Amino acid sequence: QVQLLESGGGVVPAGGSLRLSCAASGTFHEAYDMGWYRQTAGKQRELVAIISASSSARYADSVKDRFTVSRDDATRTVDLQMNSLRPEDTAIYFCYADIYVAWRQRGNYWGQGTQVTVSS
Repeated sequence: QVQLLESGGGVVPAGGSLRLSCAASGTFHEAYDMGWYRQTAGKQRELVAIISASSSARYADSVKDRFTVSRDDATRTVDLQMNSLRPEDTAIYFCYADIYVAWRQRGNYWGQGTQVTVSS
């Protein structure tokens, strides 16, 4: 069974930094797109950052130039470095991966989420 496990969430003052990490475990061949979404109460989950297998990254406009997504295929990990955090960044952050599990088997996987709270 493929699982995604996030870590690194917490409480940080406005202007501070956090680094989130997501490790994929289980049996699979490779991950295609990997990244991060976030969700606050009453809102739908929104894309924060996505990085492809070729390390091409896309960001939400609200986080571009502040956040950096990276991946390490050797450890099957995707990280999100968050700098200059703002109170509006407060959310539950979810790891996402599009994974090639086996022959003709590909699926979307989600972590359980990690809370990020930015105080003002």
